[in-house]
Amino acid sequence: MISAEYCRLMARYNTWQNASLVTAADRLTNEDRWKDRGAFFRSIAATLNHLYWADALILERQKGNERPEATIKHSLTDPTDWEAFKALRSRRNAEIEEWSARLVDADLNGMLVWYPGDGSTRIEKPKTLVAIQLFNHQTHHRGQVHAMLTAAGAEPGPTDIHLLA
Repeated sequence: MISAEYCRLMARYNTWQNASLVTAADRLTNEDRWKDRGAFFRSIAATLNHLYWADALILERQKGNERPEATIKHSLTDPTDWEAFKALRSRRNAEIEEWSARLVDADLNGMLVWYPGDGSTRIEKPKTLVAIQLFNHQTHHRGQVHAMLTAAGAEPGPTDIHLLA
């Protein structure tokens, strides 16, 4: 279905696109980043926080952690400080790239098992599907942030993957 090389490409794309959004959001005030813009998570900052925390959860599942929500708490409001968010986002990007750099195709074989936060239901999915979800989820929400930034007058860079250096 997918390969380790695909994951490395998408990890690089993730870093590139997050940098574009952060650079554009740097041009806004903190109030503008938190302004309710009618998106699913309401604001640019809340949507970026969701992505940050969701990346952590999905990546932990990829690493075999069956109960990542026991230690990783999803938050739309944390961090509130923009500089802190940028540092955390940069580290998460690096973590995703490091994970993908260590992958070999065989690592994507088999199933992953995890339990959601309430621990009630055992979920079992193919490792490839969970890897695809990591990258697809990022792209989905970055598109929302891109639209909100554009509407706010900021100018994120292009999103076409063939422009990735």
